[in-house]
Amino acid sequence: MSTPHIKAEKGDFAKTVLMPGDPLRAKYIAENFLERAVLVNEVRGMLGYTGYYDNKKVSVMASGMGMPSMGIYSYELFRFFDVDNIIRIGTAGAVSEKLGLRDIVLAMSSCTNSNFASQYGLQGTIAPTASFELLKKAFDTSVKRDKKVYVGSVYTTDLFYDERNNLKEWQKLGILATEMESAALYLNAARLGKNALCICTISDCPLTGESCSSDEREKTFNDMIEIALEICE
Repeated sequence: MSTPHIKAEKGDFAKTVLMPGDPLRAKYIAENFLERAVLVNEVRGMLGYTGYYDNKKVSVMASGMGMPSMGIYSYELFRFFDVDNIIRIGTAGAVSEKLGLRDIVLAMSSCTNSNFASQYGLQGTIAPTASFELLKKAFDTSVKRDKKVYVGSVYTTDLFYDERNNLKEWQKLGILATEMESAALYLNAARLGKNALCICTISDCPLTGESCSSDEREKTFNDMIEIALEICE
């Protein structure tokens, strides 16, 4: 049942997959949060594991960076491995002035500068949107755990280094944060009749220059991981 990018069989993945961008974060989650975790994919170093959290079968697999990479892995998981839910757990840069390092964002929708949706040949502009069921569960879980989260739109960009540096303009539209994957995930989920949600922790503030270290990004953003694990079915 292997695909060009995932060497696994049907049944190797749980119905819900958590997707950090970083393979090392996937490994960290498997080793520290899952019981009886088994490595189910390592093609191109994109580590994927399946184990159990609170007696629920859960998978975690890296997506890599950017919409093309997320587009490939989320499509193959949804289309060929019978995955129903993908929850991106990643990092984002703060755009809104009310956000600071380590704040958590639930991405209700994703504005984007990508042409990813052009493949559908639509005569309008689609709005990549989270699955309401997952969004509500994540919000309710956050309230229950007394963890403050921010819910709203994010900006999914193809450009990490953007010479136009127009985040101030996105800030005027109420965008909370910027990241590089959720729009592709949401579009794949919508097209394939699946469910998706992006939960991000603020790792840097591009407009102020504040940032967390790479080690902190890999190993210390546990609140969003726990929220995601709690809403797995």
